[in-house]
Amino acid sequence: MKLLIVEDEIASRKKLEILVKALGYDPLVATNGAEGFNLWKNERPRVIITDWVMPEMNGLELCRKIRASQGSQYTYIIMVTSKNETQDLIEGLNAGADDFISKPYVREELEVRIRAGKRIVEFQSRDVVIFAISKLAESRDPETGYHLERIRFYSRVLAETIATLENAPSEVDGLFIENIYLTSPLHDIGKIGIPDHILLKPTRLDDHEFKIMKQHTIIGYKTLNAAAKQDLKAEYLNMSAAIALSHHEKYDGSGYPQGLRGNEIPLSARIVALADVYDALVSKRVYKEASTHEIAKSIILAEAGRHFDPMVVEAFKQCESKFIEIHDQLQTNDNQSRV
Repeated sequence: MKLLIVEDEIASRKKLEILVKALGYDPLVATNGAEGFNLWKNERPRVIITDWVMPEMNGLELCRKIRASQGSQYTYIIMVTSKNETQDLIEGLNAGADDFISKPYVREELEVRIRAGKRIVEFQSRDVVIFAISKLAESRDPETGYHLERIRFYSRVLAETIATLENAPSEVDGLFIENIYLTSPLHDIGKIGIPDHILLKPTRLDDHEFKIMKQHTIIGYKTLNAAAKQDLKAEYLNMSAAIALSHHEKYDGSGYPQGLRGNEIPLSARIVALADVYDALVSKRVYKEASTHEIAKSIILAEAGRHFDPMVVEAFKQCESKFIEIHDQLQTNDNQSRV
């Protein structure tokens, strides 16, 4: 990851450069804001540590210029300042700073702040790539509009609500919630391997066609599991593979492709299963009109313990107003797919 230091004072710049190198980075270095902005334009570092007070262009001006020019790739900016007044910090945040650090530099604090910035830009990069891949699969399916956006928001709301339940599973922590938001749009990535005459058929599938359609869960799993093996530290890839494989499993064991039941089904897949069915119910499809929220709710509640995990259904009951809000904000009149 590229990192840029922008500091006009020679002693401070040298010390910061030494500290950053000790943390394993080979930083780009600029002596003022104007030089820093030109380096940023040419090299596109993902994290910048910049002084506030500098000649030619100060840190605030640098932040504003970067924010006005950055496009879709986010740059995390840490502002070096001796200003501790609330109004000064607000001014820095409004200009586009993400974090602040004071002189003299403390290695441990610097490391934590750089790590936080790195995590955010890496997450943003993964998010962009994953959503682009999800959209690629979606482009071959009449499941258009805001379906993927709704699925990720429904899934996150369910996970956040589950975390508040009594005896909530310990796995539902901040990372789990972050990852399910990131990976749930990949649930149908396997449809990219389904023939068009089946995927795009405007009427219901016959038994043979449906057997082929069900293979999208296995195709998606194999694709994402192969990616996960290339990056053993990427927990989000393991979750995405589990969701792709198991989001059509049912709590009573009557789903596919493996006929898993109960807690044999990964929790992430149990969450996405409810989110996906809800969205299908309240969306117009090629062969049906959209159902109301109340009808969708009654179907989901009736399927607790059969199609859906009762715990996930309980979470849905507690956050149903957020489902309505998400649906209302991300509506589409496009036809939706069949599976």
